[in-house]
Amino acid sequence: MRLILASSSPRRQELLRQLVGSFEVIKPDIDESRRLDEALVDFAERLSREKAAAVAKVLNGSPAIIIAADTIVIDHEGELLGKPADAVNARRMLRRLRNRAHEVVTAFTVCQDVRRPRLITRHARTLVRMRDFSDAEIEAYIASGDPFDKAGGYAIQNEVFQPVASIEGSYSNVVGLPLDELRDVLKEFSAWS
Repeated sequence: MRLILASSSPRRQELLRQLVGSFEVIKPDIDESRRLDEALVDFAERLSREKAAAVAKVLNGSPAIIIAADTIVIDHEGELLGKPADAVNARRMLRRLRNRAHEVVTAFTVCQDVRRPRLITRHARTLVRMRDFSDAEIEAYIASGDPFDKAGGYAIQNEVFQPVASIEGSYSNVVGLPLDELRDVLKEFSAWS
């Protein structure tokens, strides 16, 4: 059976390669706006389901297992930090996160064979404490261009900036796909047991 990752994220693709041999990539086309009064974890879970559904629609009944995910960053005051649109926004986010703890939540959905629909949505949480990086380090990181396609404006795996002091929970969750949790869900599907 085809295995499809509903994401064009190179980080998610790298992570999934650690778990399975081969898969296809189809980028979902959905509106990623948050609904009024939608709880943050519910928002991430809904987006992961909608991404999976969008790819299932493209497949038009072709049997497949689809994996979709959405990662959000929630700062110490409970504010959602998305992908920064510009340097000003990236600077604000990084200063807000500096020397504080925040939470990274990745919701993921696994959907199998639209003729016999089966869908499981889960999420993983990781507590992340940032180090006390300087304003000069922030500016250099922004100049690198790395913050702009990442929730919260940073990549835990960036070897130059190294923004994180410590984590409690899954490292791969912070990168964008919680591998242990995903492995457990894939085992629930007959093709992976």
